[in-house]
Amino acid sequence: MNTAMENLKTRGFFSQCTDIGRLGAAMDSGPVTFYVGCDPTGPSLHIGHMVPFFAFRHLKDAGHNGIALVGGGTARIGDPSGKTEMRKILDYEKLDANAESISAQLDRFLGGTAAGSAAATAAGSVSFANNKDWLADLNYIDFLREIGSHFSVNRMLSFEAYKLRLETGLSFLEFNYQLLQSYDFLELYRRRGCVLQIGGDDQWGNIVAGADLIRRVEGAEVFGMTFPLVTTSDGKKMGKTEQGAIFLDPARTSPYDFFQYWRNVQDADVRRFLLMFTFLDTDECEKLCAPGKNPNEAKEMLAWELTALIHGSDEADRALAGAKAAFSGGGDRSAMPTVTLERAKFSAGYNIVELFADSGLAATKSEARRLVEQGGAFAGSKSGGGFEAVTSPKAALTEDLLDDGGEIVLRAGKKRYCRVVTN
Repeated sequence: MNTAMENLKTRGFFSQCTDIGRLGAAMDSGPVTFYVGCDPTGPSLHIGHMVPFFAFRHLKDAGHNGIALVGGGTARIGDPSGKTEMRKILDYEKLDANAESISAQLDRFLGGTAAGSAAATAAGSVSFANNKDWLADLNYIDFLREIGSHFSVNRMLSFEAYKLRLETGLSFLEFNYQLLQSYDFLELYRRRGCVLQIGGDDQWGNIVAGADLIRRVEGAEVFGMTFPLVTTSDGKKMGKTEQGAIFLDPARTSPYDFFQYWRNVQDADVRRFLLMFTFLDTDECEKLCAPGKNPNEAKEMLAWELTALIHGSDEADRALAGAKAAFSGGGDRSAMPTVTLERAKFSAGYNIVELFADSGLAATKSEARRLVEQGGAFAGSKSGGGFEAVTSPKAALTEDLLDDGGEIVLRAGKKRYCRVVTN
C-alpha cells in the first residue's frame, strides 16, 4: 500500500475509499491534488471540524498538494448531512465575514510542515479556494441542464444523510446541496487538476456523487476517501462539553480550557487521540501509551501538543503552568480562567452560592446551590495546600481566606477551575 495511505490508516484516518488500490497507485506515481471543504456557518471552527485537516497535513507532508475549500457559496444553502433540522439561514455579509475568519484559522494551521516529518523536505503545497467564486452567479437553468441532468433522485434518496432527513423534513433548498458540492469537485478538477476529495463519513454520499459527476462529464477517474466520525470511548461526540463545543477561537474557548479538555480525556481515548490529533511519530505515541505507563503523562503531552498546534507553544506553556497551579493551589495561575470580584463582598462574607454563580462556575444560583449540596464546590486554601469542600449553601467565604495577592481559586467538580481576583 502507498506509504501516505498506510500512515493515514495507522493513525485512524480511514473508513471508506472509492478505489483504494488505484488511488494508492496514483499517489505512487507522483503528487496528487486533493481537497477538503468546510462551510463557514460560524465565525470559528471547532475541533470536530479539524479531523480532515489533520489528514490534510499528513498528505501534504507526504508530498501531495492540498486545497482548503471554504464554502462561501454552499453555506448559503446549508448541508443537511448529520442535521435533524434545517440550518439557520445567514445573510451573505455574515457568511463572508465567517469565511474570512475561518480561512485565517486554516492558514495558520495548514501553513507549516509537521515537525519531525520524514517527508518534510519534500512537502506538498497548500492553497485556498472559496466556492462562492463559481456558485454565487450560476445561471440556474444552465446549471440544471449541465449538472442536474446527471443526478438520479432515487439514488440521492438512498444516501444516509437524505434518508435520515426525510423522517424530519427535507427542504428543496437543502436537497440541492449534493449537486453543488459535486459541482465543487468538478470545478476544482477543471481549474486545478484535483483528483481526490477527503472528509468525514457523513460526507460519503456527497463525495461519491462528485466523483460520479466528473466521470460522466469529463470521462475522468477521480477518488473519494472518508474518515470515521470521531466519538469518545463513552459514545459522546468528540470536542463537545457541557459548556458547548471546543472552538479554535481563543475568545470562545480559552487556551487554558482548550488545554484542559485534552488533559482530561478518558484513558481509553488517549492513544487514539495522540495518533489523530498530534504529529508525534507513531512509535512515540505507542511508547507514551505502553502498558504500565502513567496515562496522565500521555494526556499532558496530548494537551500540550494540540494547544501548541492551535494556539502556539507559548500559550501551551502558559496553559500547562496554569493547570499545574490549579491542581497544586499555587504557582503561576495567570493562564487560568479568571474573574474579578469586589473585595468588599469577601469582607462582608461572600455567600458560596452567589460566589460560584458570580464566578461563572455555575450558570445560575440554582445550579450553584445544587453543586454545593452535592459536594462539588471547593475553595483553595490560603496556604496553597489544595482545596477544601464547601457543603453548606449558607456558608460564606471571608477576606481572611484570600491569599496575599487578594486571590482565591475555586473548583467545581474535579476539573473546572476559576481564579478569583479582588479589587
